[in-house]
Amino acid sequence: MLKHTQIENFDPNGVTMNDGIFGLPFDENTADMIIIPVPWEVTVSYSPGTVQGPEAVLNASYQVDLYQHDIHDAWKMGIHLLPIPAELEDKSNSYRILARNYISWLESGAQQDSLERFAAVPGIIDKACSEMNEWVYSQVKKFRSMGKMVALLGGDHSTSLGMIKALSEEFESFGILQIDAHADLRKSYENFEFSHASISYNALKLPQVSKLVQVGIRDYCQSEAILAKENNRIHTFYDKDIKEDLYEGKAWKVICDDIVDKLPEDVYITIDIDGFDPKLCPNTGTPVAGGFEMEQILYLMKQVVKSGKKIIGFDLVEVGPGPEGDEWDGNVGARILFRMANLYGASQGKLNLK
Repeated sequence: MLKHTQIENFDPNGVTMNDGIFGLPFDENTADMIIIPVPWEVTVSYSPGTVQGPEAVLNASYQVDLYQHDIHDAWKMGIHLLPIPAELEDKSNSYRILARNYISWLESGAQQDSLERFAAVPGIIDKACSEMNEWVYSQVKKFRSMGKMVALLGGDHSTSLGMIKALSEEFESFGILQIDAHADLRKSYENFEFSHASISYNALKLPQVSKLVQVGIRDYCQSEAILAKENNRIHTFYDKDIKEDLYEGKAWKVICDDIVDKLPEDVYITIDIDGFDPKLCPNTGTPVAGGFEMEQILYLMKQVVKSGKKIIGFDLVEVGPGPEGDEWDGNVGARILFRMANLYGASQGKLNLK
């Protein structure tokens, strides 16, 4: 079906009648934006569940109203979530068992009598995570070659690397804006090179990443703090410093302007949902007290677009579904995803932002 026919036959004020994300009628041919779901959480080090993040967001997305007060008819741009790859989720669940047993061995003191049993595990896990990111890379390359805007829906934070790598082959230089409770600057974590706690460290291996601007960081180790201080490609806005500025009367608009000012012209945005106040994401893998209200971050994202800087892609990761019947985390995630998709579209000139 042609896109104009899909639009003509769709009632944005009516009851959801489509299986597409947000109840939208578009497919991979007619949507301007493709969202790649990546159900993966092999290296999670605290609470599991983010492997089901894409499904949780999809299920909750049908409750999101499509009207945007500052972007007229935003839904007409077209957003399509690819089918959630069951094979990838099965691999994640399988390798997660191996990684969990290895982590338990480390936490119990890494007894030498079990060394032979566990010595090969980091290599096995790194290979599996590398293959996952190669799959993400190929998907991003495919849809970017079709002229699509592309976003990623995780899964844990390690899933972003394949997309960042793909963009590094398209853009000579770009920055990353990271919303997160964690710095994710560990060279490796629990001996896993592609840990969710190492995504920013791994992204910085790409010379095309000219700047990493981190916002909301409040849980990090000493080596990460040293790296953030000594590496001139990194600028970190720690949660504590932001809150002190707010308490002392500094306007959020001014803080946002300071953040935007540190970004280059082309920007990739990575949003770990644990960067928000845990009341908005209680079931994420590693919640940390502190963080932001949803509208604070979405206001920041709007300022990025209004500044004239170009969003070249984004991801939303670490959404963890709650107990059966609890859609809260998915509900919040779906609303962040919809707004980010529309701001991305506005940044690329597909939509008009007031």
